[in-house]
Amino acid sequence: MLSIFERWLVFPAPRVNDADWDVPDLPYEDVTFASQDGTKLHGWFVPHPAPRAIVLYCHGNGEYVARLANRLLALHRRIGVTVFAWDYRGYGRSEGTPQEKNLIADGRAAHLWLAERTGVSPADIVLMGRSLGGAVAVALAAEYFVRGLVLDRTFATLVDAAAYHFPWVPVRLFMKNRFSSLERIRHYKGPLLQSHGTADQIVPFEMGRMLFEAAPGKNKRFIEVAEGDHSSPLPDYCYDALIEFLDSLGSTGK
Repeated sequence: MLSIFERWLVFPAPRVNDADWDVPDLPYEDVTFASQDGTKLHGWFVPHPAPRAIVLYCHGNGEYVARLANRLLALHRRIGVTVFAWDYRGYGRSEGTPQEKNLIADGRAAHLWLAERTGVSPADIVLMGRSLGGAVAVALAAEYFVRGLVLDRTFATLVDAAAYHFPWVPVRLFMKNRFSSLERIRHYKGPLLQSHGTADQIVPFEMGRMLFEAAPGKNKRFIEVAEGDHSSPLPDYCYDALIEFLDSLGSTGK
């Protein structure tokens, strides 16, 4: 029962809605790629003719790529990046069952696929993650060289976030998927841009701030979104800050 509860809590993959996949305004390529263990995974690749950066996007636990259409369109048109968003195992059109270890391995497979597709080094790719996706991005950045890291409303550790919502359940004792980003980010010394809303009731603001403070890099910036919650659109100044951040990283030549 605890195992089922954890899976429901951590990986509540939404039911796929066929209507979500019809996005005529988004110039994407539908992609199927394989993880290291052969599991077939799915994603959307959105190329830009003169990208400001090349971005790997890791989504939240209640999303899949077709539900990211507006976000991907903003990254493509407003920010001017080439972006690849991929579905976790068991999400969208990806096969398999999600767990912390294989999600991180799948993220690395997506990272390598994007590098090969765009003809750049994996170290030239910017990782971007929202909520749970931020934890996946932190895990990748802690282990592999990347150009930069962008985090949106993510937690310090998953067990802390779970304990906040279910204080009467011994989540610290039974949870296997722990996503200890607070420990992992200490191994990442590169550029960091992080944003978090002060009214976030899913991942409290203090948890995001704690994660930011643990990052040892000197080139880092935290954006406090006043009255922002976990799902509201980011304000314009966050997009302006993202452009400034990406420009500060220099060109990949692609």
